[in-house]
Amino acid sequence: MESMISLKPKGKGKGPKGASSSDERSKLQLVKEWSNWSLKKAKVAAHYGFIPLVIIIGMNSDPKPHLFQLLSPV
Repeated sequence: MESMISLKPKGKGKGPKGASSSDERSKLQLVKEWSNWSLKKAKVAAHYGFIPLVIIIGMNSDPKPHLFQLLSPV
């Protein structure tokens, strides 16, 4: 069983090494949670903000179309 790769640290003592590794692990976990949270919020913002962004850019274009002209398929 020694040939299997273990992700756990070899040191089992409760010295400063154990405290720093758990502290590093908690910091890494915190960074993962925040990045996951921010990506989810960015996905929602992009999903609901895309069409209004296109309409606003279309309204500010050079020929100045009306809203009905932007939304009609023809």
